[in-house]
This record gives sequence, structure tokens and C-alpha cells, in this order.
Amino acid sequence: MLFYVFFFNLLGIFIFLFLFWKKMKEDYTSSQIFSTSFLIIIGFCLLFLVLNFYSTDFWFWAAFFVFLISVLFSVWRFKLRFFETYEASFISILPWFSFIFLLDAMKTLSWFSFLGFVLIWLLILLYVFLNLRYKQFTWYKSGKIGFSGLSVSIVFFLIRFLVAYFFPFMLSFAGSADKILSVAFAFLFFLLLLFLSR
Repeated sequence: MLFYVFFFNLLGIFIFLFLFWKKMKEDYTSSQIFSTSFLIIIGFCLLFLVLNFYSTDFWFWAAFFVFLISVLFSVWRFKLRFFETYEASFISILPWFSFIFLLDAMKTLSWFSFLGFVLIWLLILLYVFLNLRYKQFTWYKSGKIGFSGLSVSIVFFLIRFLVAYFFPFMLSFAGSADKILSVAFAFLFFLLLLFLSR
């Protein structure tokens, strides 16, 4: 099992680096792109090193806040645009996140974890669909980059709320607080989407 943990995490990191670079390479230098991506990876590695000693049901939220802090710091430090950076990093990290569910499904033979793996890849397909078509939406007047990433984030956290409500025993859920946080972030990304559309 240790081999699969190493393999899928390494694969997740390579996919993240490639997708993030591909999304950002037209507007930013390689230094900006890889400094940001390695900052996110180092943040995750340090977090999961800590979680090996201090296990918590809030590991998903700890990872998400590390991710957000890394993105916000990179936007400030490397002079990046927030919506582009968030979208590129969020969609690039999803395959890596899906492998966590796959590893749990392999370890515990849990159908719920396998469905989590499938669901994340359906969200990736939703992103691809939206990213090809969002400029054709007449109500999205600004046409700015970020629509697809924010939309998928809203769907992600709404699904997370529903699953946390009906299936709280699934991997990465932390009780009633999870429902509150999921709704709060879905609403926050909805407000950001409204702001971006103007």
C-alpha cells in the first residue's frame, strides 16, 4: 500500500505542476509559475507531515486553508491576478485530491470513497465544458477568466454540503461544522462570481 501512496501522490504532484504551468504560461514567467506551485506543494507536504503526528477530522479544511493562504501569498508576492491564479491552481489540484479518495477506496474497499474519486473527475469535466463555453453566456458580461473555476468551486462545496449532511461518515468530513463551512464557501465563491461578472 505504501507504494501506491507514493505513486499516486507523485502522480498528483506532476499533474498539478503540468496543468498549473499550462494554464498560466501565457501570462506569467516560469519563475512566477513554479514559485507559486512549489509554495502550494511545500505547504501541503508540511501540513500532512504535521497531521501524521496530530490527526484531526478537519484535515480537509486545514489543507484547503493552506491552499488558500499559499494562493493569496503568491498573488501578493509574485504580482499575480487572483482569479486566474485561483482557477488555475484549484482545477490543477483536483486530480491530486481525487487520488486521496482512490487510495482510501483501495485501502478500505469503500464505494463511497470511489464515488468521491469519480465525482471529482466529473467536476473536472464540468470545468472543461464551462471553460470552452463561458464566453458565450450572454449574462456573463465581463468575459473574464475565473468563471469556470469559481463555478466548479461553488458546485464542489454545495455537493460537499449535501454529502456532509446525508453521509457524514465519509472520508474528510468533520461533523456539523463541515456543513457550515461548505455552505459559507459556496456562498463566498458565488459572491466572487457575481463580482467577476460585472
